[in-house]
Amino acid sequence: MTGFARGVLVSLLATAAMPAYAQEAPGTGSGQTTAAETPSATQGDDIIVTAQKRDENIQNVPISIQAIGTRRLDQLNISNFNQYTQLLPSVAFQSTQPGVTTVYMRGVASGGDGNHSGSLPSVGTYLDEQPVTTIGGTLDVHIYDIARIESLAGPQGTLYGASSQAGTIRIITNKPDLSGFYGRVDGEVNTVKSGGIGYTTEGMLNIPLASTMALRVVGFYQKDAGFIDNVPGSRTFIGGRTVNNAAFVKNDYNDTETYGGRAALKIDLDDSWTVTPTVLYQEQRSHGSYAFDARVGDLKVQRFYPEFRRDRFVQAALTIEGQVGNWDVTYSGAYLDRKALQSSDYTDYAEAYDNLYSSVGGLAGYFYFQDNAGNTIDPRQRIVGTDHFKKTSQELRVASPADEPFRLVAGAFYQRQSNFIFQDYQVPGLANDLSVNGYPGTLWLTRQHRVDKDYAVFGEASFDLTPTLTLTAGGRAFIYDNSLVGFFGFGRNPGVDPARGTAFSAQPFNAAGSSRTGVAGCYLAGGGTLRDAYQARRAPGAFLFTPDVGNIPCTNLGVPDNAGGIVPKEAEGQGVTYRFNATWKPAEGLLFYGTVSKGFRPGGINRRGDVADYAADFLTNYELGWKTTLLGGQLRLNGAIYQQDWDKFQFSFLGENSFTVIQNGPDARIRGIEMDANLSAGGLTLGASGSYTDAVTRTNLCTTAVCSGDPADIVSPTGTRLPITPRFKISGTARYTVPIGAANAYVQALVAHQSSAASDIRLRAVEAGTGRIANPAAEIGRLPAYTTGNLAVGAEWGNYTFEVFARNIWDERGQISRFIQCGSCYQRPYAVPITPRTLGLRLGAKF
Repeated sequence: MTGFARGVLVSLLATAAMPAYAQEAPGTGSGQTTAAETPSATQGDDIIVTAQKRDENIQNVPISIQAIGTRRLDQLNISNFNQYTQLLPSVAFQSTQPGVTTVYMRGVASGGDGNHSGSLPSVGTYLDEQPVTTIGGTLDVHIYDIARIESLAGPQGTLYGASSQAGTIRIITNKPDLSGFYGRVDGEVNTVKSGGIGYTTEGMLNIPLASTMALRVVGFYQKDAGFIDNVPGSRTFIGGRTVNNAAFVKNDYNDTETYGGRAALKIDLDDSWTVTPTVLYQEQRSHGSYAFDARVGDLKVQRFYPEFRRDRFVQAALTIEGQVGNWDVTYSGAYLDRKALQSSDYTDYAEAYDNLYSSVGGLAGYFYFQDNAGNTIDPRQRIVGTDHFKKTSQELRVASPADEPFRLVAGAFYQRQSNFIFQDYQVPGLANDLSVNGYPGTLWLTRQHRVDKDYAVFGEASFDLTPTLTLTAGGRAFIYDNSLVGFFGFGRNPGVDPARGTAFSAQPFNAAGSSRTGVAGCYLAGGGTLRDAYQARRAPGAFLFTPDVGNIPCTNLGVPDNAGGIVPKEAEGQGVTYRFNATWKPAEGLLFYGTVSKGFRPGGINRRGDVADYAADFLTNYELGWKTTLLGGQLRLNGAIYQQDWDKFQFSFLGENSFTVIQNGPDARIRGIEMDANLSAGGLTLGASGSYTDAVTRTNLCTTAVCSGDPADIVSPTGTRLPITPRFKISGTARYTVPIGAANAYVQALVAHQSSAASDIRLRAVEAGTGRIANPAAEIGRLPAYTTGNLAVGAEWGNYTFEVFARNIWDERGQISRFIQCGSCYQRPYAVPITPRTLGLRLGAKF
C-alpha cells in the first residue's frame, strides 16, 4: 500500500461519521471531559495525574512531576518523543535514527546504553498501565488523542520497578467515553528547509455501543521529509582498490513513514467494575542516515550501501478496575511484540582498519578478503540485523480509600522480556571457507537469545499525622533473572591441514585470521572447545547446540550441561528499594516535601562470553521540593533540589573488534535543581521550565572493572562530567488568544535552549591494532549548545482549527547525539541534527 493510500484510509476512518455533526451529543464538541483535557488543566491549576497509582491533583503529589495535557499537546503540535522532551527539563536522550532512542533523566547517563545486548534502560516508559520499555530502547509511540504525558523525575523504584531507576515517563491515552458519539480529524502539510515535503493525517472516533460499552479508535499516518543528502564519494584502500557510492547517491534520502492505529473498548460490568482491552499497532519505515559528516558538508554524508530500518510493534493490553468493599483493585496485563529489521553501511570500519594495518599492507595484507578463487575483493561491509522483542507484563494491586488518614497501595508485579538478536556483518563475495560457517559472505555473526525476567512485590503507605503533615514509606522487594545463549564471532575454515590431519585446522582460519573468537570457542560434545582440541592436536568431536536461537554454526555462549546440551548463561540477583517522604502543607496552595528514595537496574551478561558479567547498579536520591499555587490559581510555581549517588554504574563501550562490553564503573554524584512555572492571565498563558545538572564521577573509571592503580589503566579520572546531559536546559512557551468575530485567534511561541555536553565519558582509550592513545570524548566531539524556537498563528472557530507554523525558525543546527561507526573509526564522527527549519499548515475539525 502506498503512503498516499494509507493517508486516505486514515482520513476516511475519521470522516466517515461527519453527517452526525448536526446531532452532536452534549459535551462531545470537546471530546472526553477529563481534567487533563479541560482548558483549566492546560493552564496548570487542575491537572489530574495517576503517578502514585491513584487519581490526584498534580499540586498534591509530593514528587517532581510534569504533565502535558491533551490541549497543550495539540496546541504545541506534538506528535513524537523528540518534540515533547523539549518541555521536560530533566530529560535527555541519544538517538541515531527514528526508533533507536535511549532516554536519560537527571544526568543518570554513562553513554552507550540502548544496545540490544546492553544494559537495561534507566528510565521506564509506560503506555497507560503497562510498561513498554524494551531492551533496545524506548518505543516512539505516535502522540495523538493522548490525555497527558507524565514525567516523573528521580527513582521510581517503589511503584514502577527495575527500569525506573532514574525516572519514569507515562503516556496516558484518552479512554472510551459512554456519553456520546464524537470524533476529530486533523491534517498537516509541511516543508523542510533544504529538504522535502512532509504530511500527516490523523483521526479519532468515540463510539458508544451500548449504555455500558464504548469503543474508541485512532488512526494515523505521518510522512517525515528527508533533509540529509548522500553525496558522491569514493574510498581508496591500500593496494590501489577504489570504490564509489554512485549507485546510492540521493538528496533528502532520510525520509520516514509512521502509520498505525489504536483501539480501546470500555465495558462497565456494573457500577463498580470496568474492563478495558486495548490494542496498539504501529509501523515505522525509515530510509538513509539521520546523521551527517561535517567533513563532507552540512547535512551531507557519503554512504556506500543501502541503509534502512523497519520497526513494527503490536501491544495488546487488558486493564480491569473495580472495588472490593471500599478498596480499589486494579489488574493490568500486556503483551508486546516488536520486530525491527535494519541495514547499515559499515564502510567506515573497512576504511579505519585499512589505515590501522597500513604498515602490513592494509586490510588486503593483514586480513584475507578473498573470493573462492583466491582473488582479493572489495573489503567494504554492511550490517543486516534483526531484533525480535517480546514482552509480557502483569500487575495486580489494591489501594485503600483515598480520603482516609491512613492510605495504602500494594501489589505484585511480573514481567518477562526477550530478544532474538541477529547481526550479520556481510562482505559480498567473501569465500565460503573464510566466512562464518553456513553463512557465505558473512565475516562476523551474532545470533543470540536474551531473556530478562523480573518479579516484585511492592507497597507504599501514607499517614496524616496532622491535617498538614503526612509521612509516607514504601518498599519494593525484587528478584531478577537474566539469561543469554547463542553464538558470536568469526567462522572457522573447515578444511584439513595435511600436517595435522584434523578438520578445522586449515589456514587461514577465517577472513580475519582469528584463532580465538567465534567457532573456535564453540563447545564440543567430548568436552572443551574447538580451540582446545586444536591446541591439543586432537580431532574435534561434534559441536553442541542450543535449540533457542535458530540456525547457528555452533554454540559458544552458554553453559554445557550434563545431558550433552547447552543451557543459557544466567545472571541473578535480588534486593529491596525504598522511598521515604514527608509532606507539609502549611496553607492552601503551598506544599513542601522531602524525599529519600532508591532505584536500581538489574545486572546482566556480556554477549561476549569471555567477558565477565556485570552487576546491578543503584541510585539513591535525596530531594527537597515545593509546589505553590498563587494568585487565585493563576500562577503555579514548582521546583526541587536534589543530590543523587550512583553506585558502581553500568558503563557500556565498544571494546575489541568493536564489540559492546558492559562493566561496572565508578561511583558518581549528581546535584541539580529543576523548576517549572505556569501563569494564566486572561487570554495570555505563559509557561517555563528549566534545570541545572551537575553530574560527575567520584572515583576513577578504568579499563578494568577494578582499577589496577596503573595510571595507564585510567579511562576517566575522578571529577569527569557524565556525558549526554546538558548542564542547563530551559524552555518557555507563550500563547495569546483574542476573540475576532466568531473565532478565537491566537499567536503562540516556544523557545528552548540547552547547553553543551560531552558525547562520551572516556578521555583515554587504546586504539586496537596500533596501540595509539585516543581521546574518544574529544575525537567524537561535544554536543554543542543550541537554542531553537517555534512560532504558530491560527484560529479556532466552532469545531474547526486552522494554523500556520514554523518550527526551528532560525534553522539552528542543534545536535541530538554524536557517534562513530566502530571502536576505532575516529576518522569520521557523525552528528545527528534536529530537523531544520520547517514551515507548515495544519487543519482540524471535531464533530
